Amino acid sequence: MRYIMLGAGAVGGTIGGRLHQSGREVVLVARGPHLAALRAEGLRLTVPDGTHRLAVPAVGGPEEVELAPDDVLVLAVKTQHSAALLDQWAPRPVAGGGTAGERLPLVCAQNGVENERLALRRFARVYGMCVWLPSTHLEPGRVSAAGSPRSGMLHLGQYPHGADELASRVAADLADSHFDAPVSADVMAWKYAKLLSNLGNALEAVAGPIDGELRMRVWRRARAEGEAVLAAAGIAHPSEEEQRVRRGDRVTLVPLEGAVRGGGSSWQSLARGTGDIEADHLNGEVVLLGRLHGVPTPLNAALQRLAAAFAREGRPVGSFPDAELAALLDLP
Repeated sequence: MRYIMLGAGAVGGTIGGRLHQSGREVVLVARGPHLAALRAEGLRLTVPDGTHRLAVPAVGGPEEVELAPDDVLVLAVKTQHSAALLDQWAPRPVAGGGTAGERLPLVCAQNGVENERLALRRFARVYGMCVWLPSTHLEPGRVSAAGSPRSGMLHLGQYPHGADELASRVAADLADSHFDAPVSADVMAWKYAKLLSNLGNALEAVAGPIDGELRMRVWRRARAEGEAVLAAAGIAHPSEEEQRVRRGDRVTLVPLEGAVRGGGSSWQSLARGTGDIEADHLNGEVVLLGRLHGVPTPLNAALQRLAAAFAREGRPVGSFPDAELAALLDLP
């Protein structure tokens, strides 16, 4: 199989780079300065055993790739960029007849729970992937992943449910490429569990590391709103304890020479000045479900608005004042 990574940032670059290292055929899809750096110097992947320069083929879009029946598309961008990429790739012809949307499997290696629904409108074969992968992309051509002894844990399964031979084949390739990749017939349950932990992404991005009494109080309140919403919606998910037991000590963060992990995916968006952020599909998912099921979610709504404003206005990462953060706890 050939893996075409639609997005070669922190997640897509790490997965694609690790697959390439294990001898799998990989194509990275990127844009702008990142694409230029990948083409000029290859992917520089920093992991616990050092920095590797990997000559992974990189393209700017579907017009540069001739699709084959054994290709696997891996969507690894943030949700706000998903629809545009899906629209570009779904109608592309596949050798032997048909289109990518009709014939090729598409794996959503992304945070949130909206991507699979977006994909299923355009692709007949959709797979969800719950991504536990501490990785960073702040400079063109460079990606780092600090997990050890495995780079990450990637639960994988069919969407909306099920587990087939293709999922097992992909999981086997990932397991041979420094990942744990459990196949799950209910992968979305794992993704909803991850959604709860991702509710802190916006807080970290606007206010800084989630430490100290104030930030921990805000974080716990945001998660409690999320748990209440999922309960009202009847959405089951693994508990925090189940997740800890499943991960064990398989993905432990270790220091990386020459690489600093300043924060998670939303923090990195603000740090790179991308102009957008994924909060609408993380905190915003909780807000949406709350409105559908009559559960108040004022703190998540506030974090959603704040994160969007920070991205839109280019405000410095972590610069939200403590006094204003404390006031969020008094929201009705």
